[in-house]
Amino acid sequence: MYNATEQLAEINKAGYDNAVKLATLSLEKAERLTKLNLQAAKVALEQGVYSANAVAGIKDVQEFVTVRAKLTEAGVQNALGYSRGVYQIASEAQADFSALAEEAWAAYTKGVAAWVEKAAKNAPAGSDMAVTALKSTVAATTAAFDQLSKATKQVVSFADASVRAAAANAAKAPTPKGRKAA
Repeated sequence: MYNATEQLAEINKAGYDNAVKLATLSLEKAERLTKLNLQAAKVALEQGVYSANAVAGIKDVQEFVTVRAKLTEAGVQNALGYSRGVYQIASEAQADFSALAEEAWAAYTKGVAAWVEKAAKNAPAGSDMAVTALKSTVAATTAAFDQLSKATKQVVSFADASVRAAAANAAKAPTPKGRKAA
């Protein structure tokens, strides 16, 4: 016998399971970001100590210009490294969340399709048009989500390529060397 309550309970259970997966993924990415931030703070502290020692040992203007250029380059490299780390975590999180969303949507549409089929078998006589309309709506919604998913993947791919190209160009860019002493 057809029991809509059981099927809705199964859909809700799947939603709960996906919420747990989402929370787990979120915590994992937050943990990685926290580790990256702590590492960046440690590097910043070490760089600050190194900079203070380097500045304290300066004896003339030319040495100041040289030290400044080295410190600037080190700062740019640290910033680029940190930015790459954040970007990597963010892009992995986006990929994981997208995969979870696609998996959840596939399971949801499969459950709804099964529910529609069972409801159609138990529908009263004369409700063929309503059942057909419901099936058509489910199919159209699934197709629309698939198109949206494809478009989103294209946008993400384009953005990823743009960010990677910008990072590569930034890494190749020369750092300021400072002015010559008069």
